[in-house]
Amino acid sequence: MTNSIRLLHFADLHLGMDSYGAADPDTGLSARAADFLARLEDVRAHATRFEADLVIFAGDAFRTRAPNPTYQREFARAVRELAGLCPVVLLVGSHDLPPGPGKAASIELFHTLDVPNTLVGFDYGLHRVETKRGPVLVGTAPYPLPGRLLPERRARGASVEALDDLLREALETRLRGLAAQAGDDPAPRVLAGHFSVRGALPGSEAAIMLGRDAPVALEAVADPAWDYVALGHHHRHQALPVPEGAPPAVYSGSLERVEFGEEGQPKGFCAVELPARHGDGPARWEFVPVAARSFLTVRADARQTRKPTEVVLEAAAGLDVTGAVVRVMVDLSEGNAHLLRDADVRRALLDAGADHVTALHKSVEHPIQTRLGDSPERLDPEALLARYLEGKSVPPEQIAVLLEAARDILGGNHES
Repeated sequence: MTNSIRLLHFADLHLGMDSYGAADPDTGLSARAADFLARLEDVRAHATRFEADLVIFAGDAFRTRAPNPTYQREFARAVRELAGLCPVVLLVGSHDLPPGPGKAASIELFHTLDVPNTLVGFDYGLHRVETKRGPVLVGTAPYPLPGRLLPERRARGASVEALDDLLREALETRLRGLAAQAGDDPAPRVLAGHFSVRGALPGSEAAIMLGRDAPVALEAVADPAWDYVALGHHHRHQALPVPEGAPPAVYSGSLERVEFGEEGQPKGFCAVELPARHGDGPARWEFVPVAARSFLTVRADARQTRKPTEVVLEAAAGLDVTGAVVRVMVDLSEGNAHLLRDADVRRALLDAGADHVTALHKSVEHPIQTRLGDSPERLDPEALLARYLEGKSVPPEQIAVLLEAARDILGGNHES
């Protein structure tokens, strides 16, 4: 695209997600923190290669609304390096909101300190951002809060469902207002939003979400007034199914995996080429994958064996666990659960190169006790023993051996 303006779009960093990592004795940070910081470096390196004109971060810098100062320092360092290359827009996401009334958002310091080349989108507005290849209009739509979008008189006494409807209506009104503000300005336009859009596929963000979702209609973002819609909030990378003639509306997804619900999902950011003038052809974009930490599940069915540890190890042997966060999910019977050697499984996975092994997830089958009928005394001892062993989920081959031994014992007793 001739004279196109180059944009990088990423979101949902969640720096401070310390799950599945031990503390680094040298830095005091979780070993997982290094993964998240490495992904930020991936963005910076690509911004350099791509000769980016603008970077948009679509919200959720940290895991909590009151982040560790060390994480704030590391994020600020990364933003400063990006801002040395081109303007950076930082959108306030659900995890960036202030923890209470009168308190500052975690990324608001960039605005307070007037950090050069950075714009914090903590309110709904249209901003003209000057880049080395020309101006870009950026509409900022942070995570919607009832206290910000709804008059108190309307929210007071409303049910949860009614409040969601009011919030959705108010956000859609704001989005239409932002689109209208662009008017006839020939500059390319980008809407940066951190919220849910109806029809988007959720990711694992539900497990760590702060606040409630009130998804807006797709039409609220698929507005021809924009050339590209840069979305954050959903951790699953996806392009929304916009109608013909509408701008691409894309969730870049999270940069790193935070839970096993994201196992196998690609992680990365988006590289976008905007038209030099609004409407001069569609924006072109591509997803740039990053080498996020692998999350891997070892699944094994060991219900019918007396050697469950060996069954689990055999299942793991067929997988490449190198550098992965690994969990083991194994089905066991009531009769063999005690035979699984957890320590041996963990040691084997770590020896094979796993970065971290979670506690083993054991699903123990507890069969409904076999009914013996109204008159169990009518069953002979061998039949009673067989029913008992079946109820304990003893493997059939083991039952046969035990019954054979029982016959010898019962037979001997009978002769005496």
